[in-house]
Amino acid sequence: MATTALLLRAHHHPCKPSPRPSPLQPRPAVVCRAMASTAAASAQALRSMAPPHRPELLSLDLPRYDPARSRPVDLAIVGGGPAGLAVAQRVAEAGLSVVSIDPSPGLVWPNNYGVWVDEFEAMGLADCLDTVWPSASVFIDDATSKSLHRPYARVARRKLKSTMMDRCLAHGVAFHQAKVVKAVHNEASSLLICDDGVAIPATVVLDATGFSRCLVQYDKPYNPGYQVAYGILAEVDGHPFDIDKMLFMDWRDSHLPEGSAIKERNSRVPTFLYAMPFSPTKIFLEETSLVARPGLAMDDIQERMAARLKHLGIRIRSVEEDERCVIPMGGPLPVLPQRVVGIGGTAGMVHPSTGYMVARTLATAPIVADAIVRYLDSGNTTITGDALAAEVWKELWPTDRRRQREFFCFGMDVLLKLDLPGTRRFFNAFFDLEPHYWHGFLSSRLFLPELLMFGLSLFAHASNTSKLEIMAKGTVPLAKMVGNLIQDKDR
Repeated sequence: MATTALLLRAHHHPCKPSPRPSPLQPRPAVVCRAMASTAAASAQALRSMAPPHRPELLSLDLPRYDPARSRPVDLAIVGGGPAGLAVAQRVAEAGLSVVSIDPSPGLVWPNNYGVWVDEFEAMGLADCLDTVWPSASVFIDDATSKSLHRPYARVARRKLKSTMMDRCLAHGVAFHQAKVVKAVHNEASSLLICDDGVAIPATVVLDATGFSRCLVQYDKPYNPGYQVAYGILAEVDGHPFDIDKMLFMDWRDSHLPEGSAIKERNSRVPTFLYAMPFSPTKIFLEETSLVARPGLAMDDIQERMAARLKHLGIRIRSVEEDERCVIPMGGPLPVLPQRVVGIGGTAGMVHPSTGYMVARTLATAPIVADAIVRYLDSGNTTITGDALAAEVWKELWPTDRRRQREFFCFGMDVLLKLDLPGTRRFFNAFFDLEPHYWHGFLSSRLFLPELLMFGLSLFAHASNTSKLEIMAKGTVPLAKMVGNLIQDKDR
């Protein structure tokens, strides 16, 4: 998943002293402090094993943008992530001029991306997967687990980047190594001012900078939920997981000491383990807070992960790499339309209920690219500037996609209110649904009519306790969703 490294503040909760401690036992406050100290020390030991970050660069001879060029390029893309490169190569393939602006255009993306195999197969990118698991598993608690019969894979990030860069080079995309600091717009084109002093004129500007919201404007308060995760790729003495299954979610909490502050925090704002076992001794492990507002502190996530690994008997020999992920989820859409077109995180395309984005943005890239080509290559000079950008925004966020996102935001608002028992009940029902529903929900394939059927089916599969909980905690988010759907106009 594409991420931004941020450190968010979380609330800290004191230990609860017992009213009458036994004289033969340590005072509970001392026990809690000792537990907290041990957990913090374990997390620190885990962090200390991580190697220094060493950026991996592709060896490429990139065609450079010519600053002496006076004529605007047809498309300037700010940001060199997967979505930006996908749009670049497709627009250039149509014969239009494209420049990609990024501070490190040859940098291999540092984070691990996990995807459902069918999503990448549908885009012709199956050869960019390096490990495939035939199925996945979910642990609801110590007594309940689910087998998900849907192949899952890790993206070969170097291969994906190389493939996309090669396609860009083959079609004449130019590159400029810099950071855009400002955009100035006139009637027919825009001027991008870079931090190296170069000014690049462009007919269309695409912001693909992820969560930085570099150029795309918002007119509503930005208050998303946050998915926070800490992951390591490690060599271990051994682990208890089936190497033919990836671990999608493990909500068990038996690794946390009873009565401890860390167990209390996890009960209120739970985290789960996500794991990719590559061999009996090599595994990617990631402790994840699905969504919280405010997001959990990274130190808290790391303490929970260290406690889990100790409980599972996983002894780490070495850490090949670690990653810290903070993904804003939900929140308002950007101003629609506006002069700068967006894609990916900057355009609000993260799945508000799951944090998924890579497959969705890659699938959307051809839609955005084809819209740009259609209006630039049509010979219709009356559609320029603001009008042209507005047409592309319509393709990116049509009515059905906006309504779908409202439903996903409703799901996020419900998840934000659930503690660990409530979260377990939710996912116990969710993964009992027909595959069409949970596949479609996770992969953004369901639109509003089917999403309503999904919601009814989920409610039918829920336990009585969960039904009462959904009604109690989902009423306000449901009313908010309905109000937003009524107010939404076809733009």
